[in-house]
Amino acid sequence: MKLYDLLANTGISFGLLKEDTEIVSITCDSRRVEPGCLFVCIAGTAVDGHRFAEAARQAGAAAILVQRDLGLHIQLMAEDTRMAWAQICANWFGHPATRLKMIGVTGTNGKTTTTTLIKSMLEHEGYKVGLIGTIHNLIGDRVLPARHTTPDPYDLQSLLALMVVEGCDYCVMEVSSHALHQHRVAGCVYEVGVFTNLTQDHLDYHGTMENYMLAKKELFSLSRTGLINVDDAWAASIREGVACPIAGYSSKEDADYTAGDICYRADGVDFTLTAGERSDRVHMQIPGQFSVYNGLCAAAVCLTLGVPFDRVVQALSAAAGVKGRAEVVPTERDFTVVIDYAHTPDGLDNICRTLKQCCEGRLVTLFGCGGDRDKTKRPLMGAVAASLSDYLVITSDNPRSEEPAAIIADIVAGLADTTTPYTVVENRVEAIHWAIAHAQAGDTILLAGKGHETYQILADEVIHLDEREVVADALAK
Repeated sequence: MKLYDLLANTGISFGLLKEDTEIVSITCDSRRVEPGCLFVCIAGTAVDGHRFAEAARQAGAAAILVQRDLGLHIQLMAEDTRMAWAQICANWFGHPATRLKMIGVTGTNGKTTTTTLIKSMLEHEGYKVGLIGTIHNLIGDRVLPARHTTPDPYDLQSLLALMVVEGCDYCVMEVSSHALHQHRVAGCVYEVGVFTNLTQDHLDYHGTMENYMLAKKELFSLSRTGLINVDDAWAASIREGVACPIAGYSSKEDADYTAGDICYRADGVDFTLTAGERSDRVHMQIPGQFSVYNGLCAAAVCLTLGVPFDRVVQALSAAAGVKGRAEVVPTERDFTVVIDYAHTPDGLDNICRTLKQCCEGRLVTLFGCGGDRDKTKRPLMGAVAASLSDYLVITSDNPRSEEPAAIIADIVAGLADTTTPYTVVENRVEAIHWAIAHAQAGDTILLAGKGHETYQILADEVIHLDEREVVADALAK
């Protein structure tokens, strides 16, 4: 692609580079520089790509994009190279998002289940749907690995281009606050942008809840229509000043889309879906209050897209659950084991309340907190789990570079004002074995935090850890 075409509509200054040239590849990774490529210098959180500009020139880069003057004769100047990189990637792949109907879902909790439900419901209508998310990426039924909730711009645009080639009508994607703040989705326009909720998470990156909210809010600057959970405490702040039309959904008050007469079951939840003059009963196969919100949100998206009301009710009632989200593990014993991804105070509160409604005996909650992440939520998660559980097993999650014992100590600090008994077992596999060995008739054992993950991140390695396998091993003893 010619350099001038690659930089179209990006506002990039050509600096000293006045002649057009053929660009054979684009990259922001200095290790992938080849002769004739465009190298984009991005000042990351850990490494500043500007440090490698001279090395990229020597490796044969045809042009180098910078956001501060390095005095290179092949440099181009951008005010924000992150934003420019996303726009360049969209140009490189021919703006595939314009040939798909894009749906973006942001929020602290519920993104994975909501996007999966939307995909299932649109497929119920006969559409081919791509999905980009935390667990994996999907093109129809074909599974592609996911490294991040929202891919970096090059991988994102490449994936969207592949969806176009394979005939997708829609792309439903989780849009993280990191991705919005880092402009990874610049170049995408969403038919519907969705805000599910905002609770404490990622403050190690955003610093404050206000900053976290503002990052989420960026989705609506890229959306033709917005959909907001009006029951969330941050809904008014998210809605303020947004240019696109906004509709609301609620289980508590009057809104464009509502869920009422809610009936919780051990294996699901029933509610009355109302949209305008239409109402009907929905029978979801996923339990819990959060399932009401996820299902209501998915229904509202599909109705916004023009799916008939009756078909929405049918599709939502037929939709299955998501791996690692309130997932019941078969035990053939007189107790129940549930795996859930809950890794925030609000997420843990939601799943504990859900299971407490239907468990016959004790609710035993096993959980930890991730290392190198927001430390302030650790005692909060301890307090939440203690307030809603009958027994706690405190263990490791993904400790990363931190000492597991130090993370556990932060959690235990939140138990100072509670009387809920607990046991500390640092090794997560051993903790699960301990919980299974001490289970009583009627107990529900919640394994919280790992969800769909089949690995554990330690200080110096990533090990295989699938909690379903661990449970099976514990049951066999």
